[in-house]
Amino acid sequence: MRLSFLVLPIALPLALTATAALAHGPTPQKVSQSITIKASPDAVWKVAGDFAGIGKWHPAVAKAEGSGSKDGGTRKVTLKSGGTLEESLDEYKPEARSYSYRMGEPDLKALPVSSYSATFTVSPEGDGAKVEWMGRFYRGDTGNEPPENLSDEAGKAAMNTYFSEGLKGLKAAVEGGKAK
Repeated sequence: MRLSFLVLPIALPLALTATAALAHGPTPQKVSQSITIKASPDAVWKVAGDFAGIGKWHPAVAKAEGSGSKDGGTRKVTLKSGGTLEESLDEYKPEARSYSYRMGEPDLKALPVSSYSATFTVSPEGDGAKVEWMGRFYRGDTGNEPPENLSDEAGKAAMNTYFSEGLKGLKAAVEGGKAK
C-alpha cells in the first residue's frame, strides 16, 4: 500500500502530460509556389506589383478593389467560386519587387483557412523573372478534430491551387501582353 502512495505522485503528472500532448491545436502550415516568366523582372513587377491589381491577372478573382500603397494598403478580393478575401499589406518593397500581406477576417467559403500571411516576390532568373508566392496559414477549423473540408490538407490544397492558378494567370498576362 505504501508503494502506491509513492507511484501516484509520479504517475499522475506523466499521465496528464501525455493527455495534453495528444490534445493540441493546429500547427502552422506552409505552401510555396513559383514560376518562371519570359519577361524582365521589372515588366513582371509592373503587372504584379500593384497590390490591389490582382484582379487583372488572377483567373480565380472576379473583382479586386482597394489601395496598394506602401503605407499600408488593403485589398478586398472577391473570388469567382464565392467568398471574399480581405487582406492588408505588412511590408511593401518595390525596390526589391516584393510585398508581404496578411488575411483579415477569415471567409471559409473563399479559402478553408483561419488566417494566413504571404509574401510575393519577383526576382531575376536567366533572361526572365522568377516569381515566388509563399504562404503560412492555419487550417479553417482550429479545433482538435476538424472536419475534412477545414483540415490541414484542405487548407494546403486550397492555398496551393490559389497560388498556382494565380502564377499561371500572371505568366499568361505578362507573356501574352495583356491582363485578363
